[in-house]
Amino acid sequence: MKRMALPIAAVLACFLAACSGSGSSVTPPPPSGNFSNASLSGQYAFSMSGRNGSTGGFVGRIGSFSADGNGHITSGLEDVLDLSSGQPASTVTFSDGAYQIQSNGRGVATFNVTGGGTLQISLSLKSNTEGLLIQTDGVASASGNFELQTPAKFSNNAMLGKYVFDFSGISFAGSPPSVVSTVGEFAADGNGNVTSGTLDINDGSFNPSGAIGVSPSSYLLDTNGNGTNFGRGTMVLNGKTYAFFIVDNTRIKFLEEDATGGSEGEAFAQSGAIPVQNSDLKGSFVFLTGGAVAGGNFGPIARLGRMTADGSGGVNTLVFDQNEDGNNTHVSANSGSSNAVYAIDTANAGSGRGTFSFHSSSLGDISYVFYFYSPTRAVIQDASLKVIADGAMLAQASGPFTTSNVAGNFIFDWNGLQLVNPSPFDETFVGQAVQSGSGNNNLRGQADFAELGLTVISTSGVTLNAAISGTLTMNGDGTQDNTYKIAVGGSSPFTVNFKAYIADSSNILVICYDGNRTTSGVQIQQTQ
Repeated sequence: MKRMALPIAAVLACFLAACSGSGSSVTPPPPSGNFSNASLSGQYAFSMSGRNGSTGGFVGRIGSFSADGNGHITSGLEDVLDLSSGQPASTVTFSDGAYQIQSNGRGVATFNVTGGGTLQISLSLKSNTEGLLIQTDGVASASGNFELQTPAKFSNNAMLGKYVFDFSGISFAGSPPSVVSTVGEFAADGNGNVTSGTLDINDGSFNPSGAIGVSPSSYLLDTNGNGTNFGRGTMVLNGKTYAFFIVDNTRIKFLEEDATGGSEGEAFAQSGAIPVQNSDLKGSFVFLTGGAVAGGNFGPIARLGRMTADGSGGVNTLVFDQNEDGNNTHVSANSGSSNAVYAIDTANAGSGRGTFSFHSSSLGDISYVFYFYSPTRAVIQDASLKVIADGAMLAQASGPFTTSNVAGNFIFDWNGLQLVNPSPFDETFVGQAVQSGSGNNNLRGQADFAELGLTVISTSGVTLNAAISGTLTMNGDGTQDNTYKIAVGGSSPFTVNFKAYIADSSNILVICYDGNRTTSGVQIQQTQ
């Protein structure tokens, strides 16, 4: 999931004591697992976005790095954009660096920039091919992910077929600038041409756009060596210019680099039986979006829910939770909502596009647009009035879910805002935890986190190796709004309460249900 409204020693301790639930001392468990430095070996593409810790401006990074399996970063390249700097995006090289991976898959890596400077990240490995990461050098509150690249696919013809994408960031289309979400699909011919596509834009300067046709355009791998060595190239899409890094022919990372703003995201190759009519969409899905409410200071909002498509355009068993600027609302199944419907877009057949909407007696009209890139996964955009947000939608496996059948080793990424007056500050977490089948205290692990903002001064804002301890409590059959109560250790322990929606035994989506933060995120089971 990505977020728009991103998404510390003594000073931070004061804020946490005043704004978070209290927590007792938390002792981390000893790391255990099958990971080591050898687990990070090969060439990886990465992407992350967030905000500058000093200015609050949008920051986006995409790139590629090589790890030798022995704790050394041997080379790398990245594109970085900091909209608060007033400078265009720059491409920088990494000369070398170092990393250390614990047995539980957690680690820290430092990249040395050619000519001076460093980038530090904390990461959690799902396997030796992918994982989650956040920036932990105190410069920005960025978070994202990384995947093992396939250098044999570093060519124009690797990009062939239809791709679904989700980009988010800042737009200069209106005055003042606003957050922006763009989701859609494009077709590439393998010869450097984008031939067609459909997209939806949600920008604070106007109402959600609805489906827009993508005009023919072009893409090209770099010819100066960065293309063949790192998979870097550029693309023009819907009149905007993007840099990209190829993971393989199924996944590509993008960063907008032009005068119209800045946004970051990914594109996924469409595969499988994508829905083309209402009867093709049947079953339950969980969805999570994060973003902002247009107007004023673009206050943060996160929404998490579950809906069941009946195969005929109707939505059943709708359950929904919202955190808007710390104000929490729950819509229970078959109560408090009406007019719940969905529609697969037949006017743009084959795009994977669809919509669903409902009316809430407490929240008003809620609407979404989604694009499927597989039969079970889609990107999703909130198209409700004045809400600018995006995220993920996943098919839900058949329940019931219990603490026993979702037990395992998980990595997680939470990000959002700590709501401190007068200026909230960003927070990003990455870590690993063991989910057991017991009733109480059934989640234990560790996390690294950064909490940065204009009100947090004279500290780095970064905490490493904080203990995590919590309890997952199932609600009914576990298919709807479960709860996590998680204590986070460090110099000043605190507690966060989450609602948790389970997609399957390997994927859990969470949203904070406290009044002092809008943090949300994902929990993914490790496979190594």
